[in-house]
Amino acid sequence: MEEILKRLPEKAKDKKKENRKFFSKLKKRPPKDLDSLMVELHEDEFSRTDCLTCANCCKTTGPLFTQKDIERIAKHFRMKPGEFIDTYLRLDEENDFVLQQVPCPFLGADNYCSIYEKRPKACREYPHTDRKDFHKISNINIRNTAVCPAAYNIVEEMKRRLAR
Repeated sequence: MEEILKRLPEKAKDKKKENRKFFSKLKKRPPKDLDSLMVELHEDEFSRTDCLTCANCCKTTGPLFTQKDIERIAKHFRMKPGEFIDTYLRLDEENDFVLQQVPCPFLGADNYCSIYEKRPKACREYPHTDRKDFHKISNINIRNTAVCPAAYNIVEEMKRRLAR
């Protein structure tokens, strides 16, 4: 896995222009069955991929925290939301709450999440490859191909399937 993660950013960078062009066309004319295809590709990839061997998303990027996320996780820690924010979060340039630092402070050495059942919505949905209207979040998906080997594989397989 280490070797895959080492090469992934460069592989994603090499495909970035191609991916942008592909997603641009996809946005204009998405196939009717795109959502079902993406669920199929997502499930197929994650039947082979074990996130616990990787956890690169938790090590290198941080999720956005919604107000609901903050309240739920603060309650879990028996903290007030403001205390949780002061301890773990900061406002980014778009005024979204994000982690103060990465890797995620809730990630264990074994790649398990200590707040898995309470984790933020962004974490639950990551890498967003099975979301409805997949074609509308192309920037996120292109960015995720440099972080998540599964997202990279899903996008590459999607391009192969839709090129026919």
